[in-house]
Amino acid sequence: MTQWTPICRTDEIPVLGARRVARERGLDVAVFRNDADQVFALLDRCPHKGGPLSQGIVFGTSVACPLHNWTIGLCDGQAAAPDEGCAPRFAVKVEAGVVYLDAAELAGHATDLARPIAGPARRCVPAPAG
Repeated sequence: MTQWTPICRTDEIPVLGARRVARERGLDVAVFRNDADQVFALLDRCPHKGGPLSQGIVFGTSVACPLHNWTIGLCDGQAAAPDEGCAPRFAVKVEAGVVYLDAAELAGHATDLARPIAGPARRCVPAPAG
């Protein structure tokens, strides 16, 4: 039997936007709401370069990654062709305006994935004076 964890009210998720849900282990989960008031949940990590999907633009049942504009399906986490990859999906339900996520998935689903770390910053060398 599934144990559901209350996350927030539906109206606390921006229309055509997302809300992040922190977890004890692993990356955050992004909970999205479209203009039809449908709610979806994916790992907050684009399969391309690890961009934060929660900062993307929601349209229909997709989200555009804010880094490279990959289109990710909110129903299944799949990247739209010709791109390939998948963001792990989380079970979500809405009852009486409250959004719930599966407690077992929050605790253990996709906890082994990490966001890529950017390389070291290059230091700018000041131009010689004079």
